[in-house]
Amino acid sequence: MMNIARLKNLHGIARLRKIALMLNQIEHELVSSAAQPAVSNLLHQASLIADFLEASGESSPEILLAARQFKASAENLQTPDFALCFRALNNFRHTVMRGAGQAPADWDFRDYRGTSDEQVRDERFFYPGLKVYLEDIRSPFNVGTIFRTAEAFGFEEVILSPDCADPRHPRALRSSMGTVDMIPWRRASLGEASPGSSGIFALELGGTPLESFAFPRSGLLILGSEELGVSQPALAYARAQAGILSIPMKGIKASINVAVAFGIAASAWASSRMAD
Repeated sequence: MMNIARLKNLHGIARLRKIALMLNQIEHELVSSAAQPAVSNLLHQASLIADFLEASGESSPEILLAARQFKASAENLQTPDFALCFRALNNFRHTVMRGAGQAPADWDFRDYRGTSDEQVRDERFFYPGLKVYLEDIRSPFNVGTIFRTAEAFGFEEVILSPDCADPRHPRALRSSMGTVDMIPWRRASLGEASPGSSGIFALELGGTPLESFAFPRSGLLILGSEELGVSQPALAYARAQAGILSIPMKGIKASINVAVAFGIAASAWASSRMAD
């Protein structure tokens, strides 16, 4: 932890960026520090940073307000409301980042509601036969988001085409929030992905609307690339089996991100299994 007194030698954006890094470190340490003395010490360090910003004369009204709100939430350092205090600290850090001209990106975020080690060791719940096939999806961010969504809705497996983006890419790992290590996955051609299955269907325009689609009890949902959609051979393969699923849209663009579309379809498919 940097000595707060040394911040006096920094000014403007350089000072705010250093403070944002310090608050970020405190946040991460708080998550892993269950003992009350450690929590109190970390909150005290953050309060000293808030005091410094209040006294510096350089802080914007927005930063001063965030600093004061954090201090108010952590006022009783012996028995703070941890959830309220942690949210105030997170808001304090992001306010300082904005003051430094830093816009957070999705891959900077952490899921502080993450699964405990005990839950990870337990057997993961899934619906047998719920699988998704990623055909040539190019964005690592989308791949990671699909992994996270598939795990959340109880999919058994994620299967990637040979040319799909790498789930181990740093951006995929960030957006997956650890689910790349929770749900089984492999690479395969579409023919190898689910041999002998009759429940193969594709998510694409021009098919049966979501509310009318007869979801198979088990099978394989095909997602196409961001630019080109599901390939013609894959569409023909799906039409010969469970069909084409479409999400009705009314907008001028009538287009949504592939990971968002998968979330809608995955929820509907999992709900059909729950109804069973």
